Amino acid sequence: MSLHTPVSPKNVCENLLMEEKRYNAEYNILPSESTVVDRLLARGLEMTPAYEELHSKLHQHPHDLKTFLGLVLTAAALWNPERIAEARNARSELTKVNQQIAKQATELAELLQQRSDLGNTSGFRTDTHYHVCDVIQASSQENYGFTRHVRERLEDLRRQFDLKYWPRLSDLVRELAHDAATAVAQASDPLTAAATAASRASLADFFKALFASIEENSALSFGHLPYGLQISDSTFAILVNCALDLDADSMVDGPYVKRLRQREREGAK
Repeated sequence: MSLHTPVSPKNVCENLLMEEKRYNAEYNILPSESTVVDRLLARGLEMTPAYEELHSKLHQHPHDLKTFLGLVLTAAALWNPERIAEARNARSELTKVNQQIAKQATELAELLQQRSDLGNTSGFRTDTHYHVCDVIQASSQENYGFTRHVRERLEDLRRQFDLKYWPRLSDLVRELAHDAATAVAQASDPLTAAATAASRASLADFFKALFASIEENSALSFGHLPYGLQISDSTFAILVNCALDLDADSMVDGPYVKRLRQREREGAK
């Protein structure tokens, strides 16, 4: 009679992580997530209590355990403090670009209007675009979809309605200026919104992105994680300490996560 040695939660979780790394290597994808796997494996002793809790709450649904660990890998790879800083910088840059567009489009609109006025009053003109359809057609010559399906219909419309029914080029560009001037940079997904919502950058940004990712993959959002899944503050602290490879001076603990989650709940009211 042979004895079967139970597999520990640590072994189960680490096997799932190593399988992720093998898959990534086989298909030459997600090297940053494989780096996070290496961090978790290297700090396996620290991770043991977290593995035990995750396994106890998700072992009946192995795919859920794999999903949760995958979310940690993705968050640490894509929403670590460095990447969040890049996202914040990109938001600032987008705002600056819109400001520049607004300024230069306003100037261009004035020049277009001046050219039109001179062409109508000076006795001179230039062979330049004056109709919005001219601009659309000229800029779409390499667009097969336009030339195949749209150009003829646009020409029909142009023949049906004379110039007074169409916006002037100066008005068209002036609208672009107004659009850019009033634009507000907004996050295009919940993770970006969560990670960049605070006015000042901190490690809390990463926790917020991780929480948002878990919520997006919960049963309430038609994801794989079971309804009502509750992970302890101490386990979240361990996961983040190890996934981000924080040193002793930067590590956080359960009370830190508890205070963070309490502030988030109060802010949501």
